[in-house]
Amino acid sequence: MVVLELDQVEIDYCPDCCAVWLDEGELDLLLGSPEAARAFLETCCEKTQAGESPKRCPVCRKLMDKVLFDGEPKVLVDQCPRKEGLWFDRGELEMVLQRGAAGKETRVLALLRDMLGNPQGG
Repeated sequence: MVVLELDQVEIDYCPDCCAVWLDEGELDLLLGSPEAARAFLETCCEKTQAGESPKRCPVCRKLMDKVLFDGEPKVLVDQCPRKEGLWFDRGELEMVLQRGAAGKETRVLALLRDMLGNPQGG
């Protein structure tokens, strides 16, 4: 994991798998407010296994929960069971930020693309 600063928010990035770890509160900063982050987190519709191998939380080392967030598009994210943070596999953070921006290009999305390349892999 390497630490990157994105719009004054430190994010942990894995160059091997292109995943991003956000500590608690960092999603608030990326989405612009605690209310926007809370609105996203409230769209959690279910915990699931989703056929992916469980990952360990980089903070508490416990196996994380796979949670499916409703909306368009649905986003499957790994969440620390102690709510220490969220793990976004390649492209998932970009989907969340696009949802928060209602489809508009934002400075944060542009920075994310500049820093990580094309997170969707295409």
